[in-house]
Amino acid sequence: MTIRVKVLGCRRLVLLFLFLWMLLEAQAGKIRYSVPEETDKGFSVGNIAKDLGLQPQELAERGVRIVSRGRTQLFALNPRSGSLVTAGRIDREELCAQSLQCLVSFNVLVEDKMKLFPVEVEIIDINDNTPQFQLEEVEFKMNEITTPGTRIPLPSGQDLDVGMNSLQMYQLSSNPHFSLDVQQGPDGSQQPELVLQSPLDREEDAVHRLLLTAFDGGNPVRSESLRIRVQVVDANDNPPAFTQAQYHTSVPENVPLGTRLLTVKATDPDEGANGEVTYLFHNIDHKVAQVFHLDSYTGEISNKEPLDFEEYTIYPMEIQAQDGSSLMARAKVLVKVLDINDNAPEVTITSVTTAVPENFPPGAIIALISVHDQDSGDNGHTTCSISGNLPFKLEKLDDNYYRLVTERTMDRELTSQYNITVTAADQGTPTLSTETYISLQVTDINDNSPVFLQDSYSTYIPENNPRGASIFSVTAHDADSNENARVTYSLVEDTIQGVPLSSFVSINSDTGVLYALRSFDYEQFRDLQLRVTASDSGDPPLSSNVSLSIFVLDQNDNTPEILYPALPTDGSTGVELAPRSAEPGYLVTKVVAVDRDSGQNAWLSYRLLKASEPGLFAVGLHTGEVRTARALLDRDALKQSLVVAVQDHGQPPLSATVTFTVAMADSIPDVLADLGSMEPSTNLDNSSLTLYLVVAVAAVSCVFLAFVIVLLALRLWRWHRTRVLQASGGGLTGVPVSHFVGVDGVRAFLQTYSHEVSLTADSQVSQVTFPQPNYADTLISQESCEKKDFLSAPQSLLEDRKQTFSQVNFV
Repeated sequence: MTIRVKVLGCRRLVLLFLFLWMLLEAQAGKIRYSVPEETDKGFSVGNIAKDLGLQPQELAERGVRIVSRGRTQLFALNPRSGSLVTAGRIDREELCAQSLQCLVSFNVLVEDKMKLFPVEVEIIDINDNTPQFQLEEVEFKMNEITTPGTRIPLPSGQDLDVGMNSLQMYQLSSNPHFSLDVQQGPDGSQQPELVLQSPLDREEDAVHRLLLTAFDGGNPVRSESLRIRVQVVDANDNPPAFTQAQYHTSVPENVPLGTRLLTVKATDPDEGANGEVTYLFHNIDHKVAQVFHLDSYTGEISNKEPLDFEEYTIYPMEIQAQDGSSLMARAKVLVKVLDINDNAPEVTITSVTTAVPENFPPGAIIALISVHDQDSGDNGHTTCSISGNLPFKLEKLDDNYYRLVTERTMDRELTSQYNITVTAADQGTPTLSTETYISLQVTDINDNSPVFLQDSYSTYIPENNPRGASIFSVTAHDADSNENARVTYSLVEDTIQGVPLSSFVSINSDTGVLYALRSFDYEQFRDLQLRVTASDSGDPPLSSNVSLSIFVLDQNDNTPEILYPALPTDGSTGVELAPRSAEPGYLVTKVVAVDRDSGQNAWLSYRLLKASEPGLFAVGLHTGEVRTARALLDRDALKQSLVVAVQDHGQPPLSATVTFTVAMADSIPDVLADLGSMEPSTNLDNSSLTLYLVVAVAAVSCVFLAFVIVLLALRLWRWHRTRVLQASGGGLTGVPVSHFVGVDGVRAFLQTYSHEVSLTADSQVSQVTFPQPNYADTLISQESCEKKDFLSAPQSLLEDRKQTFSQVNFV
């Protein structure tokens, strides 16, 4: 009864300490729950959503999950109720053995905040284990001369439960010679001992049978009994004695199987069977008994299973030495296991992001990493690092957690994907390490403008080029990808001589090829300066410009124009004077001509094409100066007709002629007298010919006038139709001119009439020449139809006709 009172007092103290310890832990910021062992799957442990300050439906939305390490998942989250529930049956004895307090620690990760909440669940023991003895029956031999008061240690019972549910008391069956005494061990365990109360008499009773019963403190009480057989033998007055009361040894955990770890030694001074000592394990944990082997004759202790520092740091055992008469002694053996670095660190990627944009800010979290090493000391101290010059760094958190964050801004154009190697290493010898890999994709943003291959471009195109011809191509590259790298081309709006640039050139928005929308004229403009814009398809779009110079190359398309001598307006030829006494080399006149072309196409040369008196005059090849080649003879006529040709150096060469009269006289009155002295001829045939020429010229003029009227009517009708279409909202108003490239336009032809009439002084001998008409192709665009005055074409025709009137040469 006294023993039970003491036990109850100890229980109250233990419960008080447990309460104070739980109160301190609750203040440390951890979430604590308790749950009885052996509960069914799905048993509610606590409202984790409420303790986290969340609603139950937010558990799934915010990615709340349990993060545990190196252990089977014992708990789960119920997203409907927000409760922490058991994931299966929990056996406290399997989980925590006989620890006084069984705590299961894990972390709850709120993924959207990357925040960990530590949780501890205490597993409450229930009385589900009965006290057990390793043997069903034990036998002792006692000499009949054994003195009363002798104590015989009895095997201790084991109860896997803890607290009140553990083994609380022993009870011995009634016997007049023996009693039970329970001793309190240094570790608080109860050691039952059989006490001899009165002398034994072998002749009276050779064998005593006892029953030792162990009781726990559960409700209901569980018990187990051990049969004890005490055999009384003849006197053996010397029990075995160990050389040491306690044996110690230290061995590494990787010691080979079958290695002799320790030898215990006990001696007995008796002779014969009373002096023969045998050894056996006594009061040893069944797990320890499976690891070690004891030679019953030599006392050698060896290992038959591998030692594991992570399971046991010290293996305690008790060795009993017994002689032939069952006298015994006991010694304690402690085998200390030395840790070796046999466990590499374990790396767990708790949360990871697989793709980030290249403008991800520094300090942004990429992954949450957990590192754990089962070894101890330096062997269990770990460091975590990443390899290479990467734009990332590891930040250490509590409880061996690390987070991988960005250290600087990334550039997809330099590196589009990172393969990050995370290395966890311990500090043991040799060092063990574990590598894990994280693949991170860098997605593109529109941060690069299109870039042209050159800072500026220039090209050359000959004039009179065909409309719609490709004249140049520009290319720009964008370092981005996908839509951000798709480049389109356009021209910057500008005007050339008051006309929009879009009426001269267009550009293919996809290929960057430029096309000429009209035929260029070198004499109108010699170069075009424009800017090409390259834009990508990003959001927002980025663009860049480049300048393009288009130089028009001259072609020989203009005939020389004679400025002097100028033709009189009355249709007659010009007259130049030269004295009759002119010496050879005398400068009579100078033919002045220009060519609107340039370069070689404008280099002019002069030659005498026709003369009334060959050899009398000469023309300078490059100067156009008309000089006398010899002195005037008496047989030479006083009036000389010269035809001078002016020719350029183009390919093919173009030329023009001028006809003038050189009058050889010393003064103007002499010239007039010479001209008036000429009598007109009365040849009727010449007069008739002249009449026919006049009629022909009149007929040609009438035909030309009728053509002008018809053309004017057509232009007026077209103008009226355009106005009607505009009034009805015609759909061609906004169509660019470039859309007509490649389409054969309306061909309008203008015929230039030129005729040369040569008359004698009396207008009786005449000659008229009608050359073949010239045609020009014309592209009539919508813009020209809308903006040009419909009277401009007839007026131009009239002007062309005025410029092509006949030249009359007086012979």
